[in-house]
Amino acid sequence: MRTHFIAVLATTLVTGGLVRPAPPRAAGTISGKVTYTGTPPKMKPIDMAKEPNCATAHAAAPVLTENVVPGPGNSLRWVVVYISAGDQGSTAGTGTIRLDQKGCQYIPHVLVLQPNQPLDIYNDDPHSHNIHPLAKLNPEWNRSQPAGAPPIHTKWELAEFIPVKCNIHPWMHSWQVVLTTSHYAVTAEDGTFSLSGLPPGKYTVTAWQEQFGTQSQDVTISGTETKAVDLVFKATPY
Repeated sequence: MRTHFIAVLATTLVTGGLVRPAPPRAAGTISGKVTYTGTPPKMKPIDMAKEPNCATAHAAAPVLTENVVPGPGNSLRWVVVYISAGDQGSTAGTGTIRLDQKGCQYIPHVLVLQPNQPLDIYNDDPHSHNIHPLAKLNPEWNRSQPAGAPPIHTKWELAEFIPVKCNIHPWMHSWQVVLTTSHYAVTAEDGTFSLSGLPPGKYTVTAWQEQFGTQSQDVTISGTETKAVDLVFKATPY
C-alpha cells in the first residue's frame, strides 16, 4: 500500500499535482431571418360549425389556416431551421415536448423533437379528439383521446418530418419534426431564428417550410462570432 501511495504521489508531482478540466471549446452562433418573394397563398378562415364548442371558443376571431403564415417584411413563421450537415457538439433531447389540442387546434402548429425524446399529447377541449401522425419511416399510429383523458406518452425513434391530422376534425393539421441535431429553431412571427453553441467548423443550414420545401446555405464558424444568414423562399399562391 505504501509503495502504491509513493508511486501515485510521484506521478502527481511530475504532472504538476493538479487535474484541470479541458477548457471549453469556442462556440459561435448562426442567426438570421426567413423571408419570401412572390405571392403566398392567403390564410383562409376555418369553418368550425360542425364542432360548436370550438366555434364558440373562436367567436371573436376565426382561426386561419397555418400552412403558410406570412409576417412583417415578407417574413415566414413556423419554418424549421436546423444544421443539416457538419453538426458538432449536438446533445440528446431529454426534456419532454408537449403538444396541446385546444380550441380544435394543434398547439404548436410545428414542433421539433429528437429521436427517443418524450412527447406528451394533451386534450384540453371538452370533447374527443383523434391524433393520427402519418409517419412513414416510423410506425404510423392513430389514437382517440376523449375529454379529460390523461396525456398520451409517446416518442419517435427515427428522424422524419411527420404530418399530423385529426380524423374527427378534418381542419386540424400540424407537424412533428424529428431531427438528429439539437441545433434547431422554429421561426418566430417575424421570421427570425438563432442557432447557438456551434464549435468552429463548416455547416450547412437548412430551412424547411411545409409548403415551399427547403432552402440551404453553407456557413463557416471560426470562433465565437455570430454569422448572419438570411434564407429566402419563392412563394406561389397555390
